[in-house]
Amino acid sequence: MFWEEKKDDATPYQVPDDVVDLVFRISCRHLPLDHAYALSQALRTRLPWLDDEEQAGIHLIHGAESGNGWQRPEDTDNQLLHLSRRARMALRLPKHRIDAARELSGRTLDIDGHALDVGDAKVKLFSTLATQFARYVVVPDAIAHEDEQRFMEYAAAQLRELGIGVRKLLCGRAHAIRHPNGDLYTRSVMLADLEAEEAVLLQQQGLGKHKKLGCGLFLPHKGIKAVHQAPSNRSG
Repeated sequence: MFWEEKKDDATPYQVPDDVVDLVFRISCRHLPLDHAYALSQALRTRLPWLDDEEQAGIHLIHGAESGNGWQRPEDTDNQLLHLSRRARMALRLPKHRIDAARELSGRTLDIDGHALDVGDAKVKLFSTLATQFARYVVVPDAIAHEDEQRFMEYAAAQLRELGIGVRKLLCGRAHAIRHPNGDLYTRSVMLADLEAEEAVLLQQQGLGKHKKLGCGLFLPHKGIKAVHQAPSNRSG
């Protein structure tokens, strides 16, 4: 006999803590605008087990000029990212690695010649907000030279494989992340109208490759309408 009870909508969804964001206070005046590879190398040197954790990721550090993240300065050769005291560094980690990652506190990281002092850290559970946003999702080489629609089809297919319903998907601007083996071509992606369980699953699993370079990592966003209503002359 097969018997499946109807879902009780009155039971509140409990966000699991098997994967979380560990958010560090930092003291750092400025960083290279494109610091993905340098930050990744510095952290992987201190925490060599990062490469063994499929769900682990490294969030890139954003300053005030990045606003809600949809737009960001692009002159990586001549611009620095100026950081305020509110700037944070965050790692996406499985629960069993939290204590090991806390060993970063009190250390100083060299990010391409810029000193980043790491302070204490707090665990942050994933959000159940229905709109989730990733600043950088790597475009596979096979479709790197095709149009935006082809990338959206790829993203939608990958999301469905994860069991995430694709109701509203918005593809944003393109961005190149420097890497010694060749630049990574990325696009920003926003999903809306997610169920709570889907929103958390999306943050747990991510989308695409290179999570240790800040790619494919989703964060809650205030809403998809904000993107459409943003001024066209906004610079970051």
